Amino acid sequence: MRISNEQVSAICTAAAQVLQESRFADQAIERQLKEHQHWTIVEQGFAAEQIYALIRYYRLLCVVSGKTPLTLEDWEYLLGASLILQKHPAGAQFQFLSKEQILTAYHNISGQRALRESIPDWLDALGQTELGDKWAATIHALNELPHLVLRVNRLKTDAATLLKDLAKHQIYGRTIQDDAVLIEQRGKMFSTPAFRNGWFELQDFSSQQVAPFLEAQPGMRVIDACAGNGGKTLHLAALMQNKGRIIALDTDAKKLEQLRLRARRAGVSIIETRQIESSKTIKRLAQSADRVLLDVPCSGLGVLRRNPDTRWRLSPEHLNIIYGVQRDILERYGKLCKPDGKMVYATCSILPSENQLQVDSYINKVGEKYTLEASRSILPQDEGFDGFYMARLISH
Repeated sequence: MRISNEQVSAICTAAAQVLQESRFADQAIERQLKEHQHWTIVEQGFAAEQIYALIRYYRLLCVVSGKTPLTLEDWEYLLGASLILQKHPAGAQFQFLSKEQILTAYHNISGQRALRESIPDWLDALGQTELGDKWAATIHALNELPHLVLRVNRLKTDAATLLKDLAKHQIYGRTIQDDAVLIEQRGKMFSTPAFRNGWFELQDFSSQQVAPFLEAQPGMRVIDACAGNGGKTLHLAALMQNKGRIIALDTDAKKLEQLRLRARRAGVSIIETRQIESSKTIKRLAQSADRVLLDVPCSGLGVLRRNPDTRWRLSPEHLNIIYGVQRDILERYGKLCKPDGKMVYATCSILPSENQLQVDSYINKVGEKYTLEASRSILPQDEGFDGFYMARLISH
């Protein structure tokens, strides 16, 4: 496969926007794909993959190429080095690079984990401190390409029917568990009738474990206190058979609007969205819920495969702010649960400091108000999906 000059320019432009202009990777990629809609699905997929590779391995590529990019021409050095390390045939196009020098430079630094896995030194030290012997396998797994997983909307269809319909559009996959479908051959997923009719949502397998963990039943009153765009809210509605009531809270009105649109497409009618505009919003809901979901803001290190730019955005200072936000949410939103109700605290992080240590600290603080019923930590190397944590607490 030969890469056109147009593709090289688009790939390098997007990577430069993320690393030099602090744009989000998904937005930079989406912009390039919109500007090059004449590309085939294969070409679009290749471009997105290479943009992510430049972002993911930025530190490593700077070292092996000998370039800290300032111009698009400099980024071409990194792209060439990346393709050489991937053993991609297109690497031969970049004749201004020596394959031998690139491979030798990589061999010389391959024993240094922070360079090899292309992460900041502080993050490597933190991971080692918090995860110990598990850290090496964890960060290596977080550098692998993410799977594409769908959640079947049981309110409208089942896995077998969905897979059969997607196959008509040359999109193939298999059921891996319950309503989780792993897509093995991709296509234009979001232009299919199945998507327009609300038959599925894009949701990683690990993320799909959170809503069932809450043990919400049809007819219950449930509060999703950090609903965002509503992926887990919609999953809860399906598990509740669209019976009962779900109050979806968030501070971002645009995300709640997106949730309302998704709910309409999914055929969900039990969700009520409320923007958190002041502390009064929370106080009015005190001890009113049978179930409460706290899918709290976190470092996002468990989903580093999908958001490789997180490693360059995150800092120890930012992490300390996140810890404070998590403690505050537990303290304020823990009051929403009825006695004998249940609350789930969840993150897409792999750090104990964001997970079990936060839960332990909260339980110690509130005394007999809550007890821990169950918890689960999912590392990316466990089953090959995102890293997640969830803890279920019983209110007294």
